[in-house]
Amino acid sequence: MRRTMVINVAGLGRDLIAEIPTLAAMAKRGLFLPLEPVLPATTCPMQATFLTGEPPARHGIIANGLYFPDTAEVRFWEQSAHLVGAPRIWDLPPSKNPKSEIRNPKWKVALLFWQQSLYGTADIILTPKPIHAPGGGLIQDCWSRPGDLYERLAAGKSALEPGQPRGPFNLMHYWGPMAGLGSSRWIADATLEVWRTERPDLLLTYLPHLDYSGHRAGPESEAHRAAARELEPLLGALVGAAEDDGARVIILSEYSFVPVRRAVAPNRALRQAGLLAIREVAGGEYLHAGDSQAFAMVDNQVAHIYFPRTADPAGDTRKVRRLLEGLDGVAEVLDRDAQAARGLDHIRSGDLVALAEPDAHFTYYWWLDDAKAPPFARTVDIHAKPGFDAAELLIDPARKCIPVSAEGIRGSHGLAPEDGRGWGVFLMSEPPKDLAGRRSIRATEVAHELA
Repeated sequence: MRRTMVINVAGLGRDLIAEIPTLAAMAKRGLFLPLEPVLPATTCPMQATFLTGEPPARHGIIANGLYFPDTAEVRFWEQSAHLVGAPRIWDLPPSKNPKSEIRNPKWKVALLFWQQSLYGTADIILTPKPIHAPGGGLIQDCWSRPGDLYERLAAGKSALEPGQPRGPFNLMHYWGPMAGLGSSRWIADATLEVWRTERPDLLLTYLPHLDYSGHRAGPESEAHRAAARELEPLLGALVGAAEDDGARVIILSEYSFVPVRRAVAPNRALRQAGLLAIREVAGGEYLHAGDSQAFAMVDNQVAHIYFPRTADPAGDTRKVRRLLEGLDGVAEVLDRDAQAARGLDHIRSGDLVALAEPDAHFTYYWWLDDAKAPPFARTVDIHAKPGFDAAELLIDPARKCIPVSAEGIRGSHGLAPEDGRGWGVFLMSEPPKDLAGRRSIRATEVAHELA
C-alpha cells in the first residue's frame, strides 16, 4: 500500500479553501469535491461512516451521544471502539474490499484524535482520556498505543518549532471557553512526529480549530475566515511532510457550518406537556430520563426523542410528534419509516428524530427558571449533560462561567440537505480514476478511497 495521510479538518467548508494556500494549491492540481454527509452530519457519526463505509443505521453511531436504556443514562463522547458496529476499512477481509487487489493485510494504521478509537485495532492510537479525580478535579492525560507514545510525545521536542519542547496536551485548548489554535497546533506537531518515527501506512489525524469559530462566530464571519488562515502553517507542514515521502494526502471534513439565529429547547416543551421527569435537589433541577415518558437527546441540529416509560407508546408518539412539529424552529419529525429512508433506523436511534430548521439548533435545557439550572449547566461537563452544549465555548462575563443560554451561538451543523448547505469537502493530492468526472462524493464512499 502506498502511504497515505488523511487530515480531518473539522468544519472546513468549500468557501474556506481559498483562505488556505496549501489547500487551494491541492484543489487546483488534484481533486476537490463537495462531500455529501450522512444524517446526522456531526462528528462521531461521520467519522464512523468515513472508516466503515456504512451509514449510522449499520454502524450504530447515531449521534455524538448515546442513550443506554439499561442504565437510563445519556453519555456523550464515549470513546470505546467497540461501540462501532461495523468493521473499519482496515479490518475488512480482502473479499469485502472493493480495492482488494491492492490491499495489504499488514497495514500499519495510526489513528490520532479520532472518535471511538479507544481499544480498537489500529496499531497506533492517541486520544484524550482525562482522569476525573476525587473532589471534582481533572488530571489531563491522553491514552495511547503504544502505551508510552503519549509520554514520549509530551517529553519530546516540537517538530513544528525545532528546539522547543512540545509539552503535554492541554485539554482546555481542545474544548471550552479557552479552546483555540493551541490544540490543533499540538495535534499537528504530534502527527508529524508519528508520521516520521512510526512510519504508518495509513495515518488519520484531526484538526478541530474551525469548530470553535464556526460555533462562536458563524460561517459568514471574518473570525471564521481568519481561523481558516491560521491553519495554513499546520496544513502546510503536514502536507509537505507527506509529499516529501511520496505519500498521498487526503483532506476532508465531516460538515461545514450554517448560520443560526435561534435555539430550540424540546425538553422544555416536553416538560410543559407533563412528559419529563424532573427532581429538584439543593435548588437545582435534574432530569431523570428513565422515569420520563419522553425526553430529547439533542446534538446540534438533530434531536433523538426516546420514550423510556410510557403506558401508551402509540398515543404518546402521536402526542409528542404533534408537539414537536408545532415548535418554532423544528422543520421535520422522523418516525421509524422516515428514519429508514435517511439511513438512521438503528436500534439506538430515537423513537422519533427531530430536525431543526436550517437557521436553528437544539439545546438540551429543561429548566424554566435559570436560577434552577443544575450546577453542571454552568461548567464544561460534556459527560453530565444529556445533549451537546455549544455554549460551553462561551463565557458569561458577569458570572465568569458557562452561560445557560445559547443566544451567543452563531453557527451549527447536523442536517444533510440535498442543496449542499452544511456539506463537507474532500480533497486528494492525486485524482483517482474512479472519481473522475464526479460532482460530489458521498460520505459512505470515503472508506474505500483510503485503500
